[in-house]
Amino acid sequence: MSLDTPVLVVGAGPVGMSLALCLARRGIACTLVEMRPAGALPDVKCNHISARSMELFRALGVAQDLRAAGLPDDYPHDVSYRTSTVGQEIARIHIPGRSTRLTDHSGPDGDWPTPEPPHRINQRYIEPILAGHVQKQALITMLYRHQVLDFAQTDSQVGVRIQNLDTPDAPPLQLQAAYLVGCDGGRSAVRKAIGAQLVGDEVVQRVQSTCIRAPGLMARLQAPAAWAMFTVNPRRSGNIYAIDGQEVWLIHNYLRDHEADFDAVDRDWAIRTILGVGEDFEYEQMSREDWIGRRLVSDKLREGRVFLAGDAAHLWVPYAGYGMNAGLADAANLAWHLSAQIEGWAAPEALSAYAKERHPITEQVSRFAMNHAHAMSQRRREIPLNLEDDSPEGQAAREAFGQNLYDLNVQQYCCAGLNFGYYYDQSPVMVYDGDQAPEYSMGSFTASTVPGCRAPHFWLGEGQSLYDALGPAYTLLCLKPGHDDALEALQSAAEHQGMPLRVLDVSGLNDLPAEYQHPLLMVRADAHTVWRGHGLDDASAQALVATLCGRVGLTPA
Repeated sequence: MSLDTPVLVVGAGPVGMSLALCLARRGIACTLVEMRPAGALPDVKCNHISARSMELFRALGVAQDLRAAGLPDDYPHDVSYRTSTVGQEIARIHIPGRSTRLTDHSGPDGDWPTPEPPHRINQRYIEPILAGHVQKQALITMLYRHQVLDFAQTDSQVGVRIQNLDTPDAPPLQLQAAYLVGCDGGRSAVRKAIGAQLVGDEVVQRVQSTCIRAPGLMARLQAPAAWAMFTVNPRRSGNIYAIDGQEVWLIHNYLRDHEADFDAVDRDWAIRTILGVGEDFEYEQMSREDWIGRRLVSDKLREGRVFLAGDAAHLWVPYAGYGMNAGLADAANLAWHLSAQIEGWAAPEALSAYAKERHPITEQVSRFAMNHAHAMSQRRREIPLNLEDDSPEGQAAREAFGQNLYDLNVQQYCCAGLNFGYYYDQSPVMVYDGDQAPEYSMGSFTASTVPGCRAPHFWLGEGQSLYDALGPAYTLLCLKPGHDDALEALQSAAEHQGMPLRVLDVSGLNDLPAEYQHPLLMVRADAHTVWRGHGLDDASAQALVATLCGRVGLTPA
């Protein structure tokens, strides 16, 4: 038996499934290959979907289902710092829960310029929701309990051998794909097969992680419950994430520098010390997944027709929750570029944009995460010895250390820069005009229309975002009237190249963001600006379209 598919995706985690859904949205078929059985739940890893990822899921029609899942409606998504889980609270970062997320604008991320604020939800809930949407897509073929044995590529296709793990003695399935994408995690077989290597820092942090069931914990809390509750005391530092908001919790015990292996610390003692409970407290260990925080980035994201995305392309300490979210950004970006190839309007050279756009961002985010991990490790070494004292000095220590923790960590839990600040400044399918994109940090950014930046968000009408109106490829924003000649020239050039173009006239809207100073702006479907200008004639319109299709370079006038 043989199958043919435009895109074969190896790995059906959140990144692989999102890539498949992005392709299906463009009318492109793909095949997902997953070694796990259908319905298998992942480990309790990622606990956060960023605003940019929620914008992607909004476009895919998944956002509402995700917002309806996870913690109970009234469970706060706050981040709390305490002397122990059941001890005194010394700082709290306010993040609204599900019931008030879209209406409560009082927290540090309450005024973010987005139609979709972040959502705190564990990967154990995310994957079944995505799988349900995948199953509804006739364009997606799902092969559970299958493994890619090997592949070989030519200039025109990738030949893949796939084994059904339930019939190991049967001949492998032979499949021909136009492109193959490895979304197969940190131990990626696809990465190894193309000769790519992870480069960076092998050990940033060691963490002893345990998922527990503790029905009696909520009743013992002195301070209100929170999505994340960090313990800081001189004996032990760790944190606990609420998984179901009732009785299931994920506990991270951060090993100290001299604790070189995961057995160096008694797990039960560490858990009880982090929680702040005695031997009489009953809990059940559901699973363990100890891990080493690293900062590793693949030295290449592509070999011919084979690509890497997600953990296959990068691994880092999960500060700011950006491991999975960076992978989702990879998926959205790569799906866009592959679609342009399969639809036939972009030159093969345009595929180089994937690595040139995503690799620098991956490197930057990995360093943000590593630097924050080092900063938090330093804070754990500086915990005041009198932090728990019932005295004026103890109270002063709690106030000062709590403020210090708040100031350091609000930037990772409300990381506006990582969501909205990153930009692509090396892309061959963008037209740069000499202006430099604003720098950004983990927690802050400056909105901009400089090509490569995210086009600043605004509302078109009640409940409709700019991003809701973007076309599948390119959208020309007409911000001021009187440019009919430019519009006609651009539409003619786009039609000649077969490039999909949507025109969105927003010249009648009041109170557009101040960053929109140019009358014309071209935006890609992933919301990145690719060109801005004051006009176009036939020649410059043709040159612009050629560049956006990856056919020639364009030197702006």
